[in-house]
Amino acid sequence: MPAFDLIIRGGTIVDGTGQARFTGDVAVKDGLIAQVGEVRGDATREIDASGKIVAPGFVDIHTHYDGQATWDQEMAPSSWHGVTTVVMGNCGVGFAPAKPDRHEWLISLMEGVEDIPGTALAEGITWDWETFPEYLDALEKLPRAVDVGTHVPHGAVRAYVLGDREQPGAVPTDEDIKAMSDIVEEGVRAGALGFSTSRTVLHKSVDGELVPGTTATAEELVAIGHAMGRGQKAGGHAVFEMASDLKREWNEFEWMGKLSREAGVPVTFAALQSIAKELPLQEQIDKMRAENDNGANIVAQIALRGNGIIMAWQGTVHPFVYRPSWMAIADLPWEEQKAKLLDPAFKAQLLSETSDYTDAPQDIMEVVAVITMGWALQYEMDDDFDYEPDATASINARGQAAGVDPQEYAYDLLCRDEGTGFIYLPILNYADGNLDFLHPLQHSDDTVNSLSDGGAHCGTICDAASPTFMLEHWVKNRKRGDRITLENAIKRQCRDTAVLYGLEDRGVIAPGYIADLNVIDLERLKLGRPWLAFDLPAGGKRLLQTAQGYDYTIKNGTVTFEDGKWTGEAPGGLIRGPQRAELAEAAE
Repeated sequence: MPAFDLIIRGGTIVDGTGQARFTGDVAVKDGLIAQVGEVRGDATREIDASGKIVAPGFVDIHTHYDGQATWDQEMAPSSWHGVTTVVMGNCGVGFAPAKPDRHEWLISLMEGVEDIPGTALAEGITWDWETFPEYLDALEKLPRAVDVGTHVPHGAVRAYVLGDREQPGAVPTDEDIKAMSDIVEEGVRAGALGFSTSRTVLHKSVDGELVPGTTATAEELVAIGHAMGRGQKAGGHAVFEMASDLKREWNEFEWMGKLSREAGVPVTFAALQSIAKELPLQEQIDKMRAENDNGANIVAQIALRGNGIIMAWQGTVHPFVYRPSWMAIADLPWEEQKAKLLDPAFKAQLLSETSDYTDAPQDIMEVVAVITMGWALQYEMDDDFDYEPDATASINARGQAAGVDPQEYAYDLLCRDEGTGFIYLPILNYADGNLDFLHPLQHSDDTVNSLSDGGAHCGTICDAASPTFMLEHWVKNRKRGDRITLENAIKRQCRDTAVLYGLEDRGVIAPGYIADLNVIDLERLKLGRPWLAFDLPAGGKRLLQTAQGYDYTIKNGTVTFEDGKWTGEAPGGLIRGPQRAELAEAAE
């Protein structure tokens, strides 16, 4: 009988603590790490990791797999990038609690906020739950390649309590607030990892209505925070997560600090350079630190590259989306659209037109203008695209160099490869035209790597590859500024993200921790070119991106991905509440 189930031999171990890498073996038994260092004995399977990095599985705390997790075992694309744990239910959107007459409303909210095809959600979700605990029970039935944990989403809670009264600007009564608080406390007691809300004009339902949390009062949010604290005292773990425009008159940091201090829960928010935020990023960080100096526990979620839009003819948006000629063919099947787009006469007509903004969202016209006319801020995505592009890669510069008008250059770019070309538009986090401002934030204990939005923004964003980007760009290849160390990168994507959500049983390679591991060929690690797939239920589209260099991903001691391909194994499950590592001699 072999002593172990699996031994990974001779790898360069980066253990997730931030300590220096070392060469050694990792032995796994019964889903746990049993030994680290020089391992004697044999195993049912051995992996030679000589010259490779052995790291913990990545923990992604900002995803939107709330619907997909009910039908999909592979959990792509996050699982393709070394992720073994995801936390979903972010930004106040999700599918529980859910009364039967609110299913379509919740789908429209998710479709509008997170750009997940409503038809895919309608076909894929079985709705065999109503309450939040019942939703957790439903999630528990399906094994997956990754573990999933979730927040209680504000939108669903408000819809459940207010019903038809849930309209933008709706003011809940004291009884409503108590009912919402009770639902959140019940959710945390049942195993939710927190509560989430959204307070940004960029988040709207598919009908253009602001999400419920946008107009919520501080009193409502703090009351919910106290409910989270009660659930936490009963043995749960609760993080208050928020996306916000951080308007000055809202005094967001004041109530976030009050909530954290009084309820004893961590608060985490999306910290971004954004035209929708009145507070510059550094001021956001300064205000957070002032509250933390006064006893609060607020953590800023930071993205590692410019967040924005990948534009394509078949994507959700592109620069010509408001041109009359495009609008006339927008609802045609793709093959008919493509024939028109490749017709020189159609091209000439469309390029002669100006955009008709009648149906454009008027409250975010700055964003619309950048999408439709911001040629200096849009970048050509070629096969070796650098996600920290300089001005010479812009559509404006490339068009001038080619001797054509930028709009024509953009049109021709989108038409490449039978109409599958891409343009990158970083609306967020790229105000300086570089990523220098993120370097110090990646060395701060009050920030956490996040905002991948895995499973969401299916026609506009493909940031689920963020862990791979972190290694390829920030550790290995960055040319325009300082890099970060491999040890720091792994710690931030493993141990730091796990601990924030009370998942203290993962993110570290040490005896007793869950055997969630990656064997990575760092020299070969490279992001692939994104593409649009139509593989969601009802033929729904999503942007996908693979990577080279992940030799093995291991979940609970089982190999789930080998050379980037899913093995079909699904040892992951549902996370209920905080998790502790069993650092016992029994694991030896």
